[in-house]
Amino acid sequence: MPKLNENYQNLKESYLFAEIAHRVAAYTKANPDKQVIRLGIGDVTLPLGSCALNGLHEGVDAMSSSDTFKGYGPEQGYLFLREAISSYYAGNGVSVDPGDIFISDGAKSDTGNITELFADDNVIMIPDPVYPVYVDSNIMFGRTITYIDGNAENNFLPMPDKNVHADLIYLCSPNNPTGAVYNKEQLKEWVDYAIEHDAVILFDSAYEAFITDPDLPRSIFAVEGAKRCAIEFCSLSKTAGFTGTRCGYTIVPKELEFKSSNGQTMSLNAMWNRRQSTKFNGTSYIIQSGAAAVFTEEGMNQCRNNITYYQENAAIIGDMLSKKNIPFFGGIHSPYIWFECPDKMDSWTFFDYLLNNAQVVGTPGAGFGKNGQNYFRLTSFGNHENTLEAMKRFDRLF
Repeated sequence: MPKLNENYQNLKESYLFAEIAHRVAAYTKANPDKQVIRLGIGDVTLPLGSCALNGLHEGVDAMSSSDTFKGYGPEQGYLFLREAISSYYAGNGVSVDPGDIFISDGAKSDTGNITELFADDNVIMIPDPVYPVYVDSNIMFGRTITYIDGNAENNFLPMPDKNVHADLIYLCSPNNPTGAVYNKEQLKEWVDYAIEHDAVILFDSAYEAFITDPDLPRSIFAVEGAKRCAIEFCSLSKTAGFTGTRCGYTIVPKELEFKSSNGQTMSLNAMWNRRQSTKFNGTSYIIQSGAAAVFTEEGMNQCRNNITYYQENAAIIGDMLSKKNIPFFGGIHSPYIWFECPDKMDSWTFFDYLLNNAQVVGTPGAGFGKNGQNYFRLTSFGNHENTLEAMKRFDRLF
């Protein structure tokens, strides 16, 4: 009989969003006449821009001729896309070497897979509340997790404690689920902490395109010293609507070198390249062709138009919460609105209450950690009509 990875016994019975889907499916089956508005899972609803579509079509057309046909591509990603991403960062005032960029099928995969580069006895520091993938992917390895509290008092932006050691640190800014955004000075504190503790920051910037304040960093590499201690994950899912198309990228600076137990220097860039070459055949040429078109001037303008649309939805939700005197976070530089559950309800009770009485679906904060127990997340990724209707129903309830 095989010995199984018994760490899976320590996982919650079902993934957060699977539980939400189960409850919604049960409700809609019992109430087929009710129109349910989904503002829970962070999935986009607007179609891809014409630039991305044209790029995808060009990729498909290339497959029709032996002169342009593409088979297996480089596991790190085609150079034309890595150079486009490097130019995008340069446009935001950040220098990133194309050789440090690895193309993938999304940030979710990479934030989970990156853990393979690190030994199981590392101490993992994770904010609470947090995106569940960070937690679950480390529980699967049986690692020790140290949680740091995000709460209303620190605006859900926990800061380092020099007296608490960590080897790996997960940060997400703009944050999922709270929508909170670190400023440059705060990120500098984290970078300094990581360098002092010889730690690595795993920085998820999947929502960076929602930041509109030029003084807020859209990349941790805008902070001096970050290339010595940070890996950055990003995605086109929210930037360009690629949730179903799947394309993301991870930046692993060559400066990230550490001594092994036998004294040999090991490069995380080389290790990640080796891992990807072994376990990943690369993102398809067709998808990368579409992704490269996103980073053109016109392509980015189309992305910004879609993001503006979602930001208008966020404002609609925020205005209603303000009207009801319900404290909330996010919704400005983030597609997520994080608010206190009314009447001191816990988040799953509020989930059921909102579904049964207003037919609106959100995400219970408890699914993101103990500090989300009395909080709730709504997303701005619906259309204007549904968002307005959902807030009308919310208005009648409270």
